[in-house]
Amino acid sequence: MSRTAAPRALTLRGYAISLWGVVWREGLRFVHQRGRFLSALVRPLVWLFIFAAGFRATLGVSIIPPYETYVLYEVYIAPGLIAMIQLFNGLQSSLSMVYDREVGAMRILLVSPYPRWHLLVAKLLAGVAVSLLQVYAFLLVAWFWEVRPDSSWGYLTVLPALVLSGLMLGAMGLAMSSLFKQLENFASVMNFVIFPMFFASSALYPLWRVQQSSVLLYDICRFNPFTHAVELIRFALYGQVEWTSLAVVAGFAAASLIAAVIAYDPSAGLTARRGGPGGAR
Repeated sequence: MSRTAAPRALTLRGYAISLWGVVWREGLRFVHQRGRFLSALVRPLVWLFIFAAGFRATLGVSIIPPYETYVLYEVYIAPGLIAMIQLFNGLQSSLSMVYDREVGAMRILLVSPYPRWHLLVAKLLAGVAVSLLQVYAFLLVAWFWEVRPDSSWGYLTVLPALVLSGLMLGAMGLAMSSLFKQLENFASVMNFVIFPMFFASSALYPLWRVQQSSVLLYDICRFNPFTHAVELIRFALYGQVEWTSLAVVAGFAAASLIAAVIAYDPSAGLTARRGGPGGAR
């Protein structure tokens, strides 16, 4: 009789159950945190109803792709507000990761037999699923404000773009969360990430207008991955693909996820050097 029990093999069914458990837990947390849902809606709706109404007369939008005619300013900023919902949700999900990693359920999961990459991908997919609920709730309210794509098919064609942009922004948040052990430190840094990414992008104004005022700012906006997330969503709402944005968002999502997996690896990542869970087995 062997002195040590053989470890149980990790089956595909086991991976699926663990994935569903993480996604289900994130969904229950979102359902019970009604304030999180309301804040996710109120923030972009304030921009849509108040900010856009005030700047409609001064910030006219010329005919630029994917629009085939002049559009109202609130129609133009809608994709940027959608991406803003996903940006806040991605970083909020990563904020909870900092807490869970130290004293919550993720502390237990990170020392489970399942590989770190699987747990991080499960956490990431759970955050994307929550962001989709928030985005479509916003689109429903915007529909009554007559902010909608040319065809109802736009609500379906935008789904892959939402998933990909949600993965990119969520993976970016996960990679950032590996750098912090305390919740307060990560929360304070969030503002230094969210607002520069949002304002230095095409979310609120076309890049050709930015170029007219500052070439340096135009270059910053052009290389901002959030800009490409906005443009990917904008074109997808009209059943089109912006191939450059697709490549940038997919590449940045993959790079951010790889960085998060490496950072959370107990032997090579930052968690081991910082004494995080699983740092020593």
